[in-house]
Amino acid sequence: MKRFKRHGHESQRDRLKHELFQFTKTVEHGFPHQPSALGYSPSLQLMAIGTRSGAIKLYPLIEPIPGDDKLLLINKAAGFLSKKNLFFPLIYFLILPPCLSPSLRSVPDDYVGRRNLEHVEALQENPVNSNQVVIGYGRGLMVVWDLERVICPQQLESMWWTEDGGSILSSHSDGSYCSWSLTGEDDGEEEEKSDIPYGNFPCKAITKIVQLPTAAGPPFLLFSGGMPRASYGDRHCVTVIHSKTQVAFDFTSRIIDFFVVTDEPSALVVLVEEELVVIDLQTEGWPVIETPYLVPLHSSAITCSHHVSAIPLKLWERIAAAGSLQNTHYSKKPWPITGGQNLAPDPPQRDLLLTGHEDGTVRFWDASGVCLSPLYKLSTAPVFHADADPNDNMSQSAEGEWPPFRKVGCFDPYSDDPRLGIQKIHLCKYSGYLTVAGTAGQVLMLELNDEAAEQTVEAKVMDLLQGQEGFRWKGHTQLDVREEPVMFPPGFQPFTVVQCQPPAVVTALALHSEWKLVAFGTSHGFGIFDYLQKNKVLIKCTLNPSDQLAMEGPLSRVKSIKKSLRQSFRRIRRSRVSLRKHHISNNTKVIQEANARLEAELAEMELAPVQRKIEARSSDDSFTGLVRTLYFADTFLSDSSHNTPSLWAGTNGGGVFAYILSVPPVERRADEPVTAQPAKEIQLMHRAPVVGIVALDGHGVPLPEPLETAHDLARSPEMHGSHHLLVVSEEQFKVFTLPKVSSKTKLKLTAVDGSRVRRVGVAWFVSSKAEDYSEVGLVFLTNQGDVQVLSLPHIKMQVRYPCIRREDVSGIASCVFTKQGQGFYLMSPSEFERFSVSARCLVEPRCLLEAPLHPVSPSQRRPQTEEASSEIQKSLEGDQT
Repeated sequence: MKRFKRHGHESQRDRLKHELFQFTKTVEHGFPHQPSALGYSPSLQLMAIGTRSGAIKLYPLIEPIPGDDKLLLINKAAGFLSKKNLFFPLIYFLILPPCLSPSLRSVPDDYVGRRNLEHVEALQENPVNSNQVVIGYGRGLMVVWDLERVICPQQLESMWWTEDGGSILSSHSDGSYCSWSLTGEDDGEEEEKSDIPYGNFPCKAITKIVQLPTAAGPPFLLFSGGMPRASYGDRHCVTVIHSKTQVAFDFTSRIIDFFVVTDEPSALVVLVEEELVVIDLQTEGWPVIETPYLVPLHSSAITCSHHVSAIPLKLWERIAAAGSLQNTHYSKKPWPITGGQNLAPDPPQRDLLLTGHEDGTVRFWDASGVCLSPLYKLSTAPVFHADADPNDNMSQSAEGEWPPFRKVGCFDPYSDDPRLGIQKIHLCKYSGYLTVAGTAGQVLMLELNDEAAEQTVEAKVMDLLQGQEGFRWKGHTQLDVREEPVMFPPGFQPFTVVQCQPPAVVTALALHSEWKLVAFGTSHGFGIFDYLQKNKVLIKCTLNPSDQLAMEGPLSRVKSIKKSLRQSFRRIRRSRVSLRKHHISNNTKVIQEANARLEAELAEMELAPVQRKIEARSSDDSFTGLVRTLYFADTFLSDSSHNTPSLWAGTNGGGVFAYILSVPPVERRADEPVTAQPAKEIQLMHRAPVVGIVALDGHGVPLPEPLETAHDLARSPEMHGSHHLLVVSEEQFKVFTLPKVSSKTKLKLTAVDGSRVRRVGVAWFVSSKAEDYSEVGLVFLTNQGDVQVLSLPHIKMQVRYPCIRREDVSGIASCVFTKQGQGFYLMSPSEFERFSVSARCLVEPRCLLEAPLHPVSPSQRRPQTEEASSEIQKSLEGDQT
C-alpha cells in the first residue's frame, strides 16, 4: 500500500473507503449553552448569539463561528459583513478626534476624572444625525457629543435615543426611567419625565429600555427589570406598555438581552439563559411566535434518545397533525427574522428524533434537515398519580393582578416527580405502536389515535424476582396508575402499563410489532409481555444472590465509588498480611504492587477511562444481573432446518440468554397464547457487559426490522445458509454460529487499543459515487470518544475517527446512531451535535447571504478617520488570509 501511495496511486480498498466513509460534524441542534450576548442587524435580517465559550452563532444561518473571548467584551454588534461564506461581526468603531472632546465646565467637580465616572455602560448614535453620539457612564453622567451634558441622580443602566433624535430615554438602578429633551437652550435642563413603573416600594434596576413609535397613536415602551425588589425580585421580566395595555412578560430564566424587529411583523425578541422567546406585537393579546429553531431541547432534562429513519408519509402526517393541535396558542404571524437564503436541497427522507425527558414527556423532532424542529409532544404524567401540586400553576395571572404578569417560555427544569423520567423509547414506524419505559419500572404501550379518547389504562404487574426470599427493595415506590378514565388528546394514547417489581429503572427495551410482543429488562431480570392479549409471556430473574446493591434503587456515583474503594483497601490489607506471613521484606515493593492493584480497580470504575488488558471479572461484582440489551430475531435456534422466533438478552455480567418463542399464526394470534422456553445460555469468559446483539442471515446481513420486509422496504433475509450471532461486549466482538452457538471468530477491542464499547448500531453505507453499491457495517462509539466501523460479517476494522472528547462522559453516554451512518450526541445539556460517518449521507447547512455593498445608509454612517478606515481594512485583509 505504501508503494502505491508513493507513486501517487490509491489502492482499490482505499478508494472504496473514501467512497463509503467520511467523518464530518455537520450541524448543531438546539439552544446555545450559556448565551452571553445578543445582536441583530435589521438590514441583513440576521441575529447573532454569543456564548461564554467564545462562539458566535448566526441565525437563520446555522453555521457556528469559533470565537475569541475578546469579542465577547464588545457590547453590541452593529452589523455583519459577508466574506468568503463566513460571517464576521462588524465591530462598532468610534474614533473621537481631539477637536470633538466635550467641555466639562458645567459638570460638577466630583464627576470630573475618568475614575470618578466609572465604566461606560452604553453608547448610541443619534438615529437621524450621525454626528451626535451619546455616551452613558455608570456614575450617571450622559455626554452628548457636540451638544450638551445631562446629569441624573441615579446610577445609569441603559439609554435609548428616540427615533426623531430629539430625546433620550435613560433607565436607572432604582427602577426608574427618565426622558431628556435635547431641544432646550440650557445645557442643564431638567428631565421632562421621570417615572418608576412599579414604584411605591424599592425596585430593581431597569437594565434596558426601548421606545418604538407607531404609525398612529402612542409609542411602545419596553424595558427589562424594574420589579419590586422585596416581592418580585426573583422574577425575570420584560414589560411592554402601549396606550392603556401593560404586560410584564415573566420569563423562565435570567434575561440576557432583547431587541425589537420593527419590520412586518413587528416582534419582541428576548434571549434568556435557557431559551429564546419571540412575542408578536401586532396581534391583539401579544401572543408568542413559535420558533423554527433554537427550541430548548432541555426544557426538561433529556434522559434518553431514539432515532427512527425513513418515516412513512401517512404516519408522519398523523403525528404532525396531532402536534399542530397542541400549538393553537401560538401567533399566526410568520417568523420575523428572515435573512439569508437556504440553499440546502429538500431532505431525501423523513427522519424522527425522539427524546425522553425527566418530567415524563417524549418529544418528537423533525430531524430530516438542518433545523431540528418540534413536531409533537407526548406526556405520560396523566396516566399516573404523581407527586404534583395541582395548585402550582403560574401560567395564568389573576384578574387585576399588579404587576400584570404573564408567564412565557417552556423551560421548566423541575420535574413534578422524578419517577416519571423516561429511560427507554422504541417506535415502530410501520404499525404506529410506541413503547416507553421509565425510572420507576413502568413500561407503557401506546398506539396512535387521530381523535381524543377517554379511556382507562389497564395495569399489569410483573414480579421479576419471582417470589425469591431474602430480597427487600429499598428504593423508590412505584407510580400508581389512575383507576378512573382519563381523557387523552389526539396522538399517542396509552392502553396498557406493565409495572415491573421491584420498580427499578428499566435498562433495556425491545418491541416486535409483528408478533405484538414487548420485552423489557431491569437490574433484576427481564420479561416479555403480549400486548395484544395483555398477558405475561416470560419472566426471568437474573439477580445475583450476592448483589444487594441492586435492591437499593438508583445509586449515586459516590456510593458506588465508596463501596469499591472499601473493597479495594480490604484486599490491600489482606495482601499485606499474607505477604508478611511469607516473610517478604521488601515493603516498598509491596506498597507499589498494592497501589497498582488499587489503580487498576479504580480504572474498572471508569475514574480512569482506559483499560489495556482484558481480565476476567468476578461474579461478585455489583449489578452483574442488570440487563443491558434485548433483541428479537427470527432465526435458527432449535435446529438448522426450522427458523423460529426468539428473544436474546445480554447482561452486565457477560451473560446471554436465548429463548424460543412460539407465536401462533395471524388468524389465531388473538386467541392462542404466546409461549417461551429457554434454549441457550452463553457466559462470556471475561464477563464484560453485553451492549449489543445482532443476528446475521446466510449472506452475513443483519436481519430486517419487524414488518420491514412486509412493507417492501427490505429484502427477505437469506434463510437457506447458516445464520450467525454477533455478541458485542464492552471489550470484544464475538461471532457465534447458529443454531449450535459455537464460537467462530472474535475481535478483542480492549486488548488492541484499550477502548471499551459504549454505543453500537447497524448502518448501511451507500457509495458516494454509485448508488447501486452499498455495504452494511457495525458502527460503535468507545469510551475514548472514537467512532469506529467494522465490516460484517467478518468484523474487520474499517475506519476510526475521533468524535467526542474522552472527558465528555455525558456526551458519550447520550450518543445515538442512525441507520444511514449518522449520529447525535449532547455536546451540552441543551445542544445536540450531529455527525456523519457516511460519505454520502450528510445533513449540513448550505446558505447564502448577499450583503449589500452599502448596508448602512449615508445618514447613519459612523464618522471614521482615514487612519481608522485603513486599520479596519488591514484587519479584514488579515482575516482573509
